[in-house]
Amino acid sequence: MDGPTPSLSLPYARSRLLLSEATASLETALNHASQLLGSDPELAGEQATEILRVASDHPVALMILGISHRLCGRLERAIALLAPLARTQAGMPRVHYEYAMALARTGQVEEAIATLQRALSLNPALPQVWLALADLQRAVGRQKDADEAYAGYIRYSVRDPNLLQAAEALNANRLPEAEAMLRAWLKQHPTDVVAIRMLGELAVRVGRNPEALRLFERCLQLAPGFREARQHFAVVLHREQQASKALEQLELLLREDPANAGARTLKAAVLCRLGEYARGIALYEGLLREYPHNARVWLSYGHALKTEGRQADAIAAYRHCVEEEPEFGEAWWSLANLKTIRFDDADIATMRAQLQRDDLETEHRLHFEFSLGKALEDRAEYAESFAHYAEGNRLRLEIVPYRAGETTARVVHAKRVYTREFFAEREGCGDPAPDPIFIVGLPRSGSTLIEQILSSHSAVEGTMELPEIIAMTRALRRGSEGAASYHEVLAGLPMEQFAELGRQFLDRTRVQRKTGAPLFIDKMPNNFLHLGLIQLMLPNAKIIDARRHPLACCFSGFKQHFARGQSFSYSLDDLGRYYRDYVDLMAHFDAVLPGRVHRVIYERMVEDTEGEVRRLLDYCGLPFEERCLRFFENDRPVRTASSEQVRRPINRDGIDQWRHYAAWLDPLKAALGPVLDVYPEVPEFVVEA
Repeated sequence: MDGPTPSLSLPYARSRLLLSEATASLETALNHASQLLGSDPELAGEQATEILRVASDHPVALMILGISHRLCGRLERAIALLAPLARTQAGMPRVHYEYAMALARTGQVEEAIATLQRALSLNPALPQVWLALADLQRAVGRQKDADEAYAGYIRYSVRDPNLLQAAEALNANRLPEAEAMLRAWLKQHPTDVVAIRMLGELAVRVGRNPEALRLFERCLQLAPGFREARQHFAVVLHREQQASKALEQLELLLREDPANAGARTLKAAVLCRLGEYARGIALYEGLLREYPHNARVWLSYGHALKTEGRQADAIAAYRHCVEEEPEFGEAWWSLANLKTIRFDDADIATMRAQLQRDDLETEHRLHFEFSLGKALEDRAEYAESFAHYAEGNRLRLEIVPYRAGETTARVVHAKRVYTREFFAEREGCGDPAPDPIFIVGLPRSGSTLIEQILSSHSAVEGTMELPEIIAMTRALRRGSEGAASYHEVLAGLPMEQFAELGRQFLDRTRVQRKTGAPLFIDKMPNNFLHLGLIQLMLPNAKIIDARRHPLACCFSGFKQHFARGQSFSYSLDDLGRYYRDYVDLMAHFDAVLPGRVHRVIYERMVEDTEGEVRRLLDYCGLPFEERCLRFFENDRPVRTASSEQVRRPINRDGIDQWRHYAAWLDPLKAALGPVLDVYPEVPEFVVEA
């Protein structure tokens, strides 16, 4: 409350004294003195004193001098000036505000609160007065009154010129400029919840989600009734895979505003993320009764239905979506991504027409490219199909660039840390629970098939691709304090800390477990990069490496538009290098932890399903169950791109599809190098730093 005085456009009575100079000159001097309060309050006071020599009772000059005394710490002199001014100029809200600020500094909080309320009774459209009142009410423990005052501040803050400038910069995407303005403002007004929320929104835009979460949390500590901030908080929690916490925030929001369509839509998505598909679908259906022309809700509804295995209903939802918005590329891709749809001539004509548009957004365009690639592949028009796949990947790579060398460096670094001696020194550490089964590898490697087979066993629950391991590595990395990677942090932890990490993982994933089965599956493929952490914190967990022919696996990834997290998949060269890094790291763990990882070769699973299933169950310590061979009858939700494929009996359809595109795969073959020559054996790579 001690920063430069906010500029409040408040009226004042003109002095009736006859001055030797024009009245305009006096006003110029007063304006100059007022402006000095923000940069040099002492000089502002001197300027006001000079004005008072000419106009001894001028109320604005007296107020500026009083503010100068307050800002310079001369509180008794400030009150001596401002108290009588508040009586003689009872119609000036700013005088009451400045008097209240001085009273608060001397501990006269209740009198300050009453004075601020008098200012608001004169003019309620003063955001900084509401903010000061909120701070004081909170300071004396009256949170309900503070909430009401913060609500008043939020209502009128849009008129604040400082925040308007920052908002304009934010809306124009001039983010460095907006950030500089907001940080400068918050340095002087640290409890300005609107500015805190705006800075949180900016942090989200530049990818600083952990910072955004801290800002929104602070915002809600100050103003629990700030609905817009709470909704933003829930959105970022959802994006950061903190679904349970997001749901808590949404429940609070909907308790106050049960008709909030945005919060209900997000709640439906969060429920589906938590595996509560029936509740999520019911919410979507309620929303669509109210908003039958909302294409995005139809799309989300279709996703939920697809995951639940209701394919016909999902197709109908996606079709409804493209009827509402034919240019909605993601809806067309959602149809293509079912892998069972065959587009007709009319569909293909519609998609081609959309791609001819000059005004089609890139995000829609790339979805149409992938969709047309699939449509033409089904018609055996492989050359044009590949051209569309390649263009879709090119567009996507512009949005999410990937640097292959960074992944290679991470693999080299992990190999240096996780040696046979490293694990021997830490033998016996971690939580002994055997609950998790990790399936790792590359996307489109057959991992969903393995998950479906295992989750058909009575002792195993299939959950989904869980984000907890990656979230834990990010947290470790944030605490690295200069370490080259989170692996160094792990290397420096005391033995007992690994058991705590294991318990954290089990606790955080418990919300995903619905059936009471003793074992559960985490199918996040990228977890192969974190096998060292898994071994240290959960030494009895099972690890299964799903591997498929490199050309089949990589090209299948190339023609798959992933929603997020697989940015290596949008270039044939990047795909080949990533596959090499993966094989290299897995070979390393085979060497330092012999027998720790069980490898499933996709082609072998297709050729000898029962034999491979028995070997898989033996590794997991599970008795054979016939239902594992009838995995396609399992009606569990499946979220991945293979959701419809694993609901059919095993077949050879995907084994040789890449051969139709062999003529265009030379960059992939070159990047794969020796991996291609020795598949399915595991080569012993030595990658130089």
